[in-house]
Amino acid sequence: MPKGYQGMVDGGSNIVEAKWESVSSILQVGGTIIGSARCKAFHTREGRLQAAGNLVQWGITNLCVIGGDGSLTGANIFRKEWSELLEELAKNGKISEEAVTNYSYLNVVGMVGSIDNDFCGTDMTIGTDSALHRIMEVIDAIMTTAQSHQRTFVLEVMGRHCGYLALVSALACGADWVFLPESPPEEGWEENMCVKLSENRARKKRLNIIIVAEGAIDTQNQPISSEKIKDLVVKQLGFDTRVTILGHVQRGGTPSAFDRILASRMGVEAVVALLEATPETPACVVSLSGNQAVRLPLVECVQMTQDVQKAMDERRFKDAVRLRGRSFEGNLNIYKRLAIKLPDDQITKSNCNVAVINVGAPAAGMNAAVRSAVRVGIADGHKMLAIYDGFDGFAKGQIKEIGWSDVGGWTGQGGSILGTKRALPGKFLEEIAEQIRAHSINALLIIGGFEAYLGLLELSAAREKYEELCIPMVMVPATVSNNVPGSDFSIGSDTALNTITDTCDRIKQSASGTKRRVFIIETMGGYCGYLANMGGLAAGADAAYIFEEPFDIRDLQSNVEHLTEKMKTSIQRGLVLRNESCSENYTTDFIYQLYSEEGKGVFDCRKNVLGHMQQGGVPSPFDRNFGTKISARAMQWITTKLKESYGKGKKCVSDDCICVLGISKRNVLFQPVADLKKETDFEHRIPKEQWWLKLRPLMKILAKYKASFDVSDSGQLEPVQDQNTQGEPAAI
Repeated sequence: MPKGYQGMVDGGSNIVEAKWESVSSILQVGGTIIGSARCKAFHTREGRLQAAGNLVQWGITNLCVIGGDGSLTGANIFRKEWSELLEELAKNGKISEEAVTNYSYLNVVGMVGSIDNDFCGTDMTIGTDSALHRIMEVIDAIMTTAQSHQRTFVLEVMGRHCGYLALVSALACGADWVFLPESPPEEGWEENMCVKLSENRARKKRLNIIIVAEGAIDTQNQPISSEKIKDLVVKQLGFDTRVTILGHVQRGGTPSAFDRILASRMGVEAVVALLEATPETPACVVSLSGNQAVRLPLVECVQMTQDVQKAMDERRFKDAVRLRGRSFEGNLNIYKRLAIKLPDDQITKSNCNVAVINVGAPAAGMNAAVRSAVRVGIADGHKMLAIYDGFDGFAKGQIKEIGWSDVGGWTGQGGSILGTKRALPGKFLEEIAEQIRAHSINALLIIGGFEAYLGLLELSAAREKYEELCIPMVMVPATVSNNVPGSDFSIGSDTALNTITDTCDRIKQSASGTKRRVFIIETMGGYCGYLANMGGLAAGADAAYIFEEPFDIRDLQSNVEHLTEKMKTSIQRGLVLRNESCSENYTTDFIYQLYSEEGKGVFDCRKNVLGHMQQGGVPSPFDRNFGTKISARAMQWITTKLKESYGKGKKCVSDDCICVLGISKRNVLFQPVADLKKETDFEHRIPKEQWWLKLRPLMKILAKYKASFDVSDSGQLEPVQDQNTQGEPAAI
């Protein structure tokens, strides 16, 4: 329905049937191709009466509304009034009595599309991640100029009365100060902020970044503007200060890989919810909880969203933060811990040394994870040690103390500043035990991929021989392949996915110019098909070949036939992704030659190997934040373990002392590495069960193949308050 509710009220040519090709090639387009409009008429009963009449003419009784809280509230009112509206239309002779009976109820499912992420009940709204991409691009660019000129920048971001974008971008760039509507600065903030800025300058930090949400207020509900902050800094400190207001840049651009996949998953969930709905089913919102789609009652979510505003108006700011949800509250607490260092005399020393090491191939976001671990560790009173160049460097004693300011500015840097290698600890066990003893290391945090997991297993097994290894150890998954058992996500895979998606977008654009062209693209990932499958979903591929789903010559033939048929339509281009190790014999060259031969006269072929560009680049906002939050959580676990054993002279010999930290569906889980062994396919370096394989049929359906989609996992309606009564919630 073009033009939103306005189109529904106006009817006529504004309600058109959507066909398969109507939505082809729109995956990479920002905004909305069907348009959206604020509609005053729909606020009136008369307008809704007109809309109901238009829907009945088309026989429409299911409505999927994508919008913010205003649109969803309107949809719920419409649904409640539906039967009365139909009776009134029948009374006025606009529709027949038969129509009243046939279309007696309206089902409504909402999807939250809003860059502000201001809707309660969901961890992420559709569009938020893309807005964060725009903000981080600007911040990264500004940071280089600010460093050169030794300037202070005040950046104003959007979000109306919600501080989510400001908070998360502050967390992702390590801003010096952030102003949020939900958590105004305490009285005397002017003085505190200036002290903090001058302290940072004294620590040789060449730039200061202050982020302001557009709805920022003080404790008296008075607005705090960017200009006011700039004037304050100039007057009090005399720093060269500039204001940048990002404005509508944040709404534009192409959607990020995360948003494309989130929207595709939510779209499926919305259709399933409508198919299952009965007259008794209340209107629901499909949303994200951790890594799981859930259905929540629309009325409760809207009510809770309005309660946040009410709490802010009544200056109950703690309630406002709590009502915003676990994701917001968690982000705020971590930001405070990482941004503000207490004076040394106020930190209770633990007399423990905690070491951080990177293992395996580089992954974007590793540096954000190291920064977060170091700062949380120092705040907890530990002495933090950095191990350079993986287990190889560990054995050689490349270990140095790392301080609070040493990790400043690390969040936005790709690769691994500590250096990382694939070497396993097995052949250096004696040297590593010696180094642990020499540096009195009491706990170890390993940030890495499958090698880190194997290394952890080797260290765990060697505890009987080397008592120095009987210390708490935890691993945070960081690999582009996303193949670590025990976690749905790994640091770095989102950045790689965005690289694949951006490249595929460009390739598709070139193909749409030449027409009748099919591209074969090879992705990384070892034997794990995550990047190929999810890249295929995000880029709108026609097929994705992966190791986890064996294929033969008949499948290849059917794909070629499918593409031949596609070339007869108006969409004359094809995109096929292939995981690098999906088959020993069906290589990228083989598939390219097969498609070229079989497609002769119908389409021509090109191939592309993306290679190591998937490992490089600046970390995406998701990877910066995921790295920051999960690493901070790992350090909290280490602190708890050290408190349990320290002073009692206990050695960590039990299985739960050596864990992998990950996200599984809705929860953050610490799983003993010993328990994960049975869930691992060691030959192919992948977990035996992988959550994303359930999305495989979705990619096929969207490429117009007949496939059955498993809906057994789809969410049941559940109250907002009860979300996650078991386990520790994973807020992405």
